[in-house]
Amino acid sequence: MNGDVVGAPLGHTDRIRLAGAALPVVSPVRFYVCGITPYDVTHLGHAATFVWADAAAAVLRLAGAETMTCRNVTDVDDVLTRAAVERGRHYDEFALEQEYLFGRDMTALRVRRPNHEPRARHHVGQVVQLAAALLATGRAYERNGTVYFRGSDVPDRAGMARHDAERLSAEFGDRPDDPARDDPFDVPVWRPSGDAEPGWPSPWGRGRPGWHAECAAMALGVLGAAVDVLAGGEDLAFPHHAYQAAMVEAATGVRPFARAQLPVGTVRAAGAKMAKSTGNLVLVSDLLRDHQPAAVRLLLLDRSWRRPWELHDADVANAAARLERLYGAAGTAAASPVAVEAVTGALVDDLDVPRALDLAEEAGGDAARLLLRTLALS
Repeated sequence: MNGDVVGAPLGHTDRIRLAGAALPVVSPVRFYVCGITPYDVTHLGHAATFVWADAAAAVLRLAGAETMTCRNVTDVDDVLTRAAVERGRHYDEFALEQEYLFGRDMTALRVRRPNHEPRARHHVGQVVQLAAALLATGRAYERNGTVYFRGSDVPDRAGMARHDAERLSAEFGDRPDDPARDDPFDVPVWRPSGDAEPGWPSPWGRGRPGWHAECAAMALGVLGAAVDVLAGGEDLAFPHHAYQAAMVEAATGVRPFARAQLPVGTVRAAGAKMAKSTGNLVLVSDLLRDHQPAAVRLLLLDRSWRRPWELHDADVANAAARLERLYGAAGTAAASPVAVEAVTGALVDDLDVPRALDLAEEAGGDAARLLLRTLALS
């Protein structure tokens, strides 16, 4: 378990705030970090989510908590299957190669290996169990080999207008116009597979899991019916995280699924969200060829975790300059319990990293060393 504390005074667990609300801590704090679909290389938008989740866990350890992190790999996915076919590869083999490249980037960015790294293909049996449980509770129905989750209430629970929810669902490859559904917001827990698609036996015929059901089953299988923090990109908040939570809650009766959520703001470039479809990707591996890993990590952390932001040409150089100033400040002999307390207080107050950085740079000494150590910048 990643339960070590990185060196600050203990006793701050009762002061932790996350996403604007108090998060009373009972160790271990269970993180479910929505991981990769391993079909392409890691860009800066992906990295932001995993660096922030890593930093959040480090701050909790700083405050005196133990942490347990589960970061999944969605290696059963139609996007992955199509990408593998385009390259003349089997999806399993192709996914493993992409996982390796992702892991290399995360290691360079000093992101800790998670305690658990479940893969969807190893949890198909749990998806079948989840579908059966939802059928038994009346929250799902089967039609022509597809098990649909009854999700008509999910947009309202997520605070989404139905027209916006329908648009987002379609953007993520769902089919709200599917005539087999009782409601446009019913989604597949299990669906039939064609001969060329990955498939497993089930009571409803050969098939594969639905996307949201995969994460629901992996979270259940590893962390149980509830988690403390659900982390992922803000663009996944709806539909993915909303349906993941709704399925687990419907199957188990335990609410809420997540006590706190960490929807990390998206990274934009050239005026659009960083994505393969827009052709504006900034790859982590490219940045690391020309810049210190700690500078790239600081680039991602020296801002509000929740706000989308635009990457500019000078940003990495500015982060590198900030990092050098912090190193210089940390090299002084200043010893101030008041400054250490102030830096710690900023971090536990909703991960206010920019404020903590300013305080550490000004105070120097042990306060700066504490910050660099906690945020894995040294």
